[in-house]
Amino acid sequence: MHFPVSGVDVFPLIPPLVAFIVSSVTSTAGVSGAFLLLPFQVSVLGFVSPAVSPTNLIYNIVAIPGGLARYIREGRMAWPLTWVVILGTLPGVFAGAWVRIRYLPDPRAFKLFVGLVLLYLGLRLLYETTGRYLQSKSQSKTLENKFKERVRQLKAEERMRLASGLPKEAVVKTRKVSLSKIEYEFWGETFSFSTLAIFVLALAVGLVGGIYGIGGGAIIAPFCVSILGLPVYTVAGAALAGTFLTSIAGVVFYTALAFTPFGMQSAVFPDWALGALFGVGGFLGTYCGAYLQKFLQERLIRGILGIIVTGLALNYVVQYFL
Repeated sequence: MHFPVSGVDVFPLIPPLVAFIVSSVTSTAGVSGAFLLLPFQVSVLGFVSPAVSPTNLIYNIVAIPGGLARYIREGRMAWPLTWVVILGTLPGVFAGAWVRIRYLPDPRAFKLFVGLVLLYLGLRLLYETTGRYLQSKSQSKTLENKFKERVRQLKAEERMRLASGLPKEAVVKTRKVSLSKIEYEFWGETFSFSTLAIFVLALAVGLVGGIYGIGGGAIIAPFCVSILGLPVYTVAGAALAGTFLTSIAGVVFYTALAFTPFGMQSAVFPDWALGALFGVGGFLGTYCGAYLQKFLQERLIRGILGIIVTGLALNYVVQYFL
């Protein structure tokens, strides 16, 4: 099948299948999977024009609601964190879209940028699987021990059948929201973070996400888990929600730029058909990932993502210098 906007020729079942596999794994960590699908489009499908960034954002728009609906229904949404992320990321996404068109239209330079972003994410995730890191996170360790104990109880009660990973009482309860601090409770543990710190981070992440075409969840989620010590069970939903809304804004902005004199000089109009096909697979994948997350330990989630991301990053960085 030929996609005239992007110039890609691919069997129509390939994009949704790839998206389903990727998002099933990545959404367990609060990441839609767009950061892995963009390399697939660039390296495998040969989609290298600036339009690949907004096309990747279309994937987010279609894919994320599946997993997001499950997180909301199960009460694992840290809403104050979600809104701060959105407010910070939005202006960054607009600036990132401009930088992508103005300064990174060349595929080779863009690949290097992608490689450096992925390298940071991959190394950060791999570090989070080390014993030294895990020992430094006492709250996360306590929560992980509760998770393990819950699994042991369920295995004993249901033999080999695991009915559910997290209990019904494991929901997010907001305790304090102010301009200086946000605090919430999850499964008997209290977590807090600086509102301003998250806002500034989201602003920077929005800039990177707007250039890359990922919305920002792939960077926000690891930071919240590794630096702030927030449990991935509560961060995942917030990261997906932030990515969803900022992706909508990014696609609208890229589309508007396509009709300006500056945008007409570059191929920036998104390929809606290709993006939607990826999105369909991602929708099913994020829903499955949100369900699977309850059965997976945080260390395993980080390890899988870390290996995949670091491998891709090194490949892109090396390609630039060859």
